[in-house]
Amino acid sequence: MFSVSLPRTVSSNSSSARTFSRFGSRIARTAAIFAIGSGLTVAAFAGTATASAAPVTCVSPPSANDIQVSDTASCGATSNGPGTATAGAADSGTAVSVNDGPGATNTYANGYGVALGASKNAGTAYALALGGGIAHSWADAGQTTLAVAGWGSGATSEARGVDCVGPLSLALNLTSGQFCVLGS
Repeated sequence: MFSVSLPRTVSSNSSSARTFSRFGSRIARTAAIFAIGSGLTVAAFAGTATASAAPVTCVSPPSANDIQVSDTASCGATSNGPGTATAGAADSGTAVSVNDGPGATNTYANGYGVALGASKNAGTAYALALGGGIAHSWADAGQTTLAVAGWGSGATSEARGVDCVGPLSLALNLTSGQFCVLGS
């Protein structure tokens, strides 16, 4: 009927358990932010723009400097070295991708959005400007960065940090773990 509890012993494993717990919570936060960003992307693709220009896609290589314009949509892509640069735009969007060396840059803009992306030294950069947002992503030295901006918002992701302005923004640096969402 009576119970006696033994004193709790402290082991060296408790520190590693906390480390794994922190790592797990960081992964969970990153996954949640990625899910929110994906939701923002889907919402923006649902259509917020009124103009309708034929979509354009710029790819480098094979072209050293690919520039496309169709009505009001425009894109540009240039890559120096073994990497790739891809830019796509529709509905008055403007997308520009630049790559130097190994690595990849992918940008997309629609609905008066502007997407700017650059990568160097095996970096991977993604920038999505949807429905009037401004997105800027810069990756260097093997980093992976993502910037997503919707109507009236802006997002920047680079080695020095991330920045979100407006309610429809998401910026993430997968290498450093830095992120911001919804203008925070």
